[in-house]
Amino acid sequence: MSLDFLLDNLTNPALLFFLLGLLAVQFKSDLAIPESSSKFISLYLLFSIGFKGGHELAHSELTLGILWILLFGIVLAVSVPLYSFFILRKRLGTENAGAIAAAYGSVSAVTFVTCVAYLESLNVEFGGYMIAVMALMEAPAIIVGVLLMSWFRRHKAEKLSLTSIVKHSVTNGSVFLIAGSLLIGYVSSDAQARGIEPFTTDIFKGFLAVFLLDMGITSGKKLSAFWKNGVFPLAFAIVVPLLNGIIVAMISSVVTDSPGDRLLFAILAASASYIAVPAAMKMAIPNANPGLYIPMALAITFPFNITLGMPLYFQIINFMT
Repeated sequence: MSLDFLLDNLTNPALLFFLLGLLAVQFKSDLAIPESSSKFISLYLLFSIGFKGGHELAHSELTLGILWILLFGIVLAVSVPLYSFFILRKRLGTENAGAIAAAYGSVSAVTFVTCVAYLESLNVEFGGYMIAVMALMEAPAIIVGVLLMSWFRRHKAEKLSLTSIVKHSVTNGSVFLIAGSLLIGYVSSDAQARGIEPFTTDIFKGFLAVFLLDMGITSGKKLSAFWKNGVFPLAFAIVVPLLNGIIVAMISSVVTDSPGDRLLFAILAASASYIAVPAAMKMAIPNANPGLYIPMALAITFPFNITLGMPLYFQIINFMT
């Protein structure tokens, strides 16, 4: 991987606008995003991600092999937050554990796109259905994170059935929106999708930049919690994604022989969401501290994956092949 490629990734506007928000707090600037605007942007991002993912899924020919690949992605999205939650809960509390587990079970679209560019620079082919895999891994992790948080926060205070917990998690506004948008994108025709394309595609990066600026400001105000917990959040943000990436790089051969697909699976398992999950957690678990889960995902895991993670996982895949 060339130095220019690394510098290009590290100067990604998503990362830089988040850092700008952090700096605004450190320099005691009065920069702020109105609460109503912030909530609208969160809803917009969830809608856009869900709709585009559903439409990409509609273009994938669903053979038995691809169905197994899609199922493998969903299993990853469910299993990662399950074990992550129990690692995190005793050290960081139930709400924070639910939000962080959801972030690390979900995926980073920016990391995925960066990995695609990496494969293209090496002339390594991959399946277009992997975009659908990425889209399908968003919602399950959010549902699992909300479900676990709801169960462990409430089961001592009141007697709740598993059915009511699942219903609460699935009908949560953020989860309902991204899942519903995924379905709408799936059933929409190309012509219908093009009709709203300027809204779902052209302005997406601009809204994302403003959202991450807002998240940087929010995180900066609560960043003391990140350091208050010692090295544990830092260690988790490196070690857990690293293990996820290595393990999936090895076991993904069960569902695909393609080195490109296997690297994308590894990077999806190793990445952490700093778009869909923060937007969802802002509504679903407002008590969770974004000063923990956003810096972990964006300021630690994201740079680690695009600088060291991708070449390492690809070396493992090539060695096994």
